[in-house]
Amino acid sequence: MKILAITNQKGGGGKTTTSVNLAACLATRGQRVLPIDLDPQGNATTGCGIFKKEALPSVYQILLGAATLEQATIKTEFGFDVIPANRELAGAEVELIDVGQRERRLKEALDGQAYDFVLIDCPPALNLLTVNALAAAQAVMIPMQCEYYALEGLTDLVTTLRKVRANLNPALEIEGLLRTMYNSQSTLNQQVSAELESHFSGKVYRTVIPRNVRLAEAPSYGKPVIAFDKTSKGALSYLALAEEMLERIGGAPRQQEVAA
Repeated sequence: MKILAITNQKGGGGKTTTSVNLAACLATRGQRVLPIDLDPQGNATTGCGIFKKEALPSVYQILLGAATLEQATIKTEFGFDVIPANRELAGAEVELIDVGQRERRLKEALDGQAYDFVLIDCPPALNLLTVNALAAAQAVMIPMQCEYYALEGLTDLVTTLRKVRANLNPALEIEGLLRTMYNSQSTLNQQVSAELESHFSGKVYRTVIPRNVRLAEAPSYGKPVIAFDKTSKGALSYLALAEEMLERIGGAPRQQEVAA
């Protein structure tokens, strides 16, 4: 089971878009996938076609020990399961303040699961929720725009990951940097992209996610882009990312089961 924390302390980098669409594309390749929405905004939940207010129990109850992972799991119509989130998750930090091993609540809940991929959509901040994700994960995927401020934010995130490795999860590594909302006509995008490849050699995914209208529209319909418009550039790029990830870990696509 590969557990990936999809994170960036700077918001707007495409974390949620990547969590939902990568899950859907890996599922089309026969992988058993579980995205976990760990952001109180619950955007990954709605992006999977789930009404946040009706999604109970949620990841909040899992962290508090009031529900198991199995009890909170929802099957989507897109071939993967999801653990939902809603606004009540914002209170988890306060609720867990006196709880022992509070940084490892998610890790404990995931023990013994049989998924091929668990994708944790982190909030855009370094708080107890993000720390839970980093403690549970084997590796980190960092979606980011190729812009100057995003480069600054990446430096802060790398510092955070060093601290987590030193104190909580020595095995945590950077799985890869994913360039999102990329405009090949932009000189700045090209320059920042080249700088990433220079400083993080071997860690930058070959696949680039372009700016794409259909990709931006899909969440408002509660669908991953591959279910919304499978021929769009956004869908094709996330399919390419799924293939690249399987190639990296040496995982051959499993034959997709056909529902009776």
